[in-house]
Amino acid sequence: MIALPPLALYIHVPWCVRKCPYCDFNSHQAVGDLPVAAYVQALLANAAQQVERAQSRTIDTIFIGGGTPSLLPASAYATLFDGLQQLYRFADDIEITLEANPGTVEQDKFRAYRELGINRLSIGIQSFSPEKLQALGRIHGRDEALRAAEAARVSGFDNFNLDLMHGLPNQSLEEAMADIEQAIALGPTHLSWYQLTIEPNTVFYRDPPALPEDEILWDIQEAGQERLAAAGFAQYEVSAYAQIGRQCRHNRNYWEFGDYLAIGAGAHGKLTDVNGVFRFNQTRLPKDFLAAIDGGEFTAQSGYVRDEELAFEFMLNALRLKEGVDAALFESRTRLPYAKIETVVEGLRTRGLLVQEKSRLACTPTGFNYLNTVLQEFLAD
Repeated sequence: MIALPPLALYIHVPWCVRKCPYCDFNSHQAVGDLPVAAYVQALLANAAQQVERAQSRTIDTIFIGGGTPSLLPASAYATLFDGLQQLYRFADDIEITLEANPGTVEQDKFRAYRELGINRLSIGIQSFSPEKLQALGRIHGRDEALRAAEAARVSGFDNFNLDLMHGLPNQSLEEAMADIEQAIALGPTHLSWYQLTIEPNTVFYRDPPALPEDEILWDIQEAGQERLAAAGFAQYEVSAYAQIGRQCRHNRNYWEFGDYLAIGAGAHGKLTDVNGVFRFNQTRLPKDFLAAIDGGEFTAQSGYVRDEELAFEFMLNALRLKEGVDAALFESRTRLPYAKIETVVEGLRTRGLLVQEKSRLACTPTGFNYLNTVLQEFLAD
C-alpha cells in the first residue's frame, strides 16, 4: 500500500462578464443566460468519473476558480456541494475558497455563500486606481472594490484574500504603494500581490501597454514587501502574503506536490497511484464540456508524468515556498530517490542559490529572486 498525498478539489467556472486584456486563463465572455443547472450536472458527472482515482481519500480543500465563479447563484453551489458529498467525504475542517469579482457580488450573495459552507473568499481587486482599473479592462471601479471587501466581512467571512497587481501600465512607486495601503486598510487576512506579466494569446500580447522600467519594478517590489511585512503579512510564497495561520491551504497543497481532483471546462488535475503521477485536463470549451454529459469525453488529455520530468515538476512547485520543503517530501511525493537531484542541489548550494539544512530544501534570498534560473537546473537533459 503506497502512501498517498493529501487530496484537494479544483472546480472551474469558465464564464466572465468581460475578458480582461491581460488574462490567459480559460475564461469566456458570458452571452445571455448562463446554463447554470446544466453546468452543475456536468460538473457532478465529471466528478463521478474521478471517484476511483481518489482512492477513498478525504477532500481537505476546495478552490472554485474561473472565470468568475461569483456569477453563479448560491443555489447552484448548494446543488453542487450536495452532489459532491454523495461521491466524496469532506474533511471536518475543509477549506472552501471561492473567487469573486467585485463587479458581480453583493452582500446578500456573499452571506448565502457563507451559509453554504464556503469559508474563504478571494476577491479580484487588482488595483484601487480608476485609471489602472480601466487600463486593465476590469468591470468594477474603486467604490465597488471597497464595498466588496466590506460585504465579505459583514457576511461572516473572517478569512478572505485580496488579489492585487503591481507593475501596471505607467504605474509609479507611489501609485503601487497607495494600492497596498488601501488593501491593508480593508483588513484582509491574505494578499496575493503579483506583478503584471504579458502572456501569449492575450490582448496585451498583441498590443503591449507601456509598463514601468525594471528599476521602478524593483523599487515597487522592495517597498511593497517591506510594507506588507510591517503590517503583519508574511511572505510565504512568490506572490502570497498571509497573517499568522491564514496561509491558503489549497495552494500550499499544490506547492507541496499534493494531489487534486479537477472538474469543469479546462480544469487541470494531478493524482498519484501505484503507477506514478497522473496528470489530466478537461476539455476547454464550455459547450464541449456540457456536451460530454451526453456521452462525450470530459477529459481532453491525460497521462503519467515521465520520471525524467518529475524532479523539475516537484521543484517548480516546492521552491515557490519561501521556507521550502522537507527534503524527504521529494521522495514521498515523486517516489524517486533523493540521489536523483543530489548533484544539482549541491551545485546550487555551492553557488549560494539553494540552502540545505536540517533536511530542508529552500532557495536562499538570492535564489528566490532568481527562481527561474534555479529551476532550469532541474530540467532533464
